[in-house]
Amino acid sequence: QVQVVESGGGLVQPGGSLRLSCVVSGSRFAITTMEWYRQAPGKQRERVAAITTEGNTHYADSVKGRFTISRDNAKDTVYLQMNDLKPEDTAVYYCRVQDFRDFGYWGQGTQVNVSS
Repeated sequence: QVQVVESGGGLVQPGGSLRLSCVVSGSRFAITTMEWYRQAPGKQRERVAAITTEGNTHYADSVKGRFTISRDNAKDTVYLQMNDLKPEDTAVYYCRVQDFRDFGYWGQGTQVNVSS
C-alpha cells in the first residue's frame, strides 16, 4: 500500500520561509512526477509546483521566484522550499505522486498559515 506523508507546515509571518517535505513509501513501481498542490478555504485545489524524475520543474505563476521544488530520488522524497511567504499562500498543501503506470497518490495535507 502506497503511503504519502507530508510534513513541515505551520504558522509563519509574512516574508518568512517554510520547507515542506513529502515522503513516499510502499510503492512497488518507480515514482515519476512529484507535485505540490494547495487548497485555500472556499477555493479550488491548484497545482503549485511539479518535478519530473529528470529534474524538470514547473511552477504556478503565483509562486515563481519564491518557491523551489526539489526531490531526492533515492529517498522517494520531494521538498517545497517556500520563501517570502504571503498571506495569500495560506492553504492546506498536498503532495501528489505518480508512478510509471500513471497511477496517482495523494497525501493527507499539511496546513500552512501566513499571518502576522
